[in-house]
Amino acid sequence: MENFSPGAAAIGGVLIGCATLLLWLMNGRLAGISSILGGLAQATPGDRWWRIAFIGGLIAAPLAYSAISAHGLPRITIAASPALLVAGGLLVGFGTRLGGGCTSGHGIWGTARLSKRSLVATAAFMASGMIVVFLLRHVFGG
Repeated sequence: MENFSPGAAAIGGVLIGCATLLLWLMNGRLAGISSILGGLAQATPGDRWWRIAFIGGLIAAPLAYSAISAHGLPRITIAASPALLVAGGLLVGFGTRLGGGCTSGHGIWGTARLSKRSLVATAAFMASGMIVVFLLRHVFGG
């Protein structure tokens, strides 16, 4: 955790909260990414464009950061293999279907609304993540 900065983490959290609040206020939609992506195929034309814009922003933001990180910002590197990233993505997708939503939907909106289902789901995925990190770093030495 040599790069952890509580200030940057707090600012990031506020930005995520503001972005999801703006989507709700301006569009009446909750920012659950799995629902936004999952609803894209059957969306009506008027509903399709904001979904495409949202997903486009999710793709464009890290690309833009990567482009400007050469100018003094910290570079972000991913040490995992493409196969491991694809496997992780598929497991996350399976988990979002199994849990009836994703971390953004449950963790941001569900907990803010004090949804019991979302509180349980958020506690479960946070606990699972902590257990996996502990196992990988302290048991398997990764």
